[in-house]
Amino acid sequence: MSEYHVHGPESHHIEHEAQHGSSLAQQIAIFTALLASLGAIVNYQQSDTLNNAILFKNEAVLKKTQASDQWNYYQAVSNKGHLMELASDLAPSDKAEYYKKQIEKYKAKKDEIKNKADKLEEESTLANEKSSELMHPHHKLEQAMTLVQIAISLASITALTRKKWLFSIAMVSAAGGVSLWLMALFG
Repeated sequence: MSEYHVHGPESHHIEHEAQHGSSLAQQIAIFTALLASLGAIVNYQQSDTLNNAILFKNEAVLKKTQASDQWNYYQAVSNKGHLMELASDLAPSDKAEYYKKQIEKYKAKKDEIKNKADKLEEESTLANEKSSELMHPHHKLEQAMTLVQIAISLASITALTRKKWLFSIAMVSAAGGVSLWLMALFG
């Protein structure tokens, strides 16, 4: 028995695309895969910079708290020194020498505490500045990731609608994302 196979014009086109794939569909698939890979890299870098910025911010808060503790200690030692001055003024002359030594001890202690508090304040400021520096690339990486995601979405819509102009917009969005990513890396 002879088998006849009749194809309409649309059937031939569908079979050809099934066997060889459409050029646009292949371009979209490759484009989307590349963007997904880039998105993974950008997302990692974005998370890393944010984590480091948070670590430096925590360090700044810790140092600020330690400095505050030192300033409180400074105030307590200062109060003790003032009490020794008052005691020195009110004490009999045979005991005044003891209080004067105590006053000198508290003055020396205050200088030591002040230096430590100032150093902690400086460390807090430096950690805060480092945190702020890390947030600049983080913002660019967030924007880059957003543009990459928009490009992937537009490419998906292009695959569904076959509107090539959407693919052009997706490429522009991807180019913007890559530009911001490079600015974050090298800027």
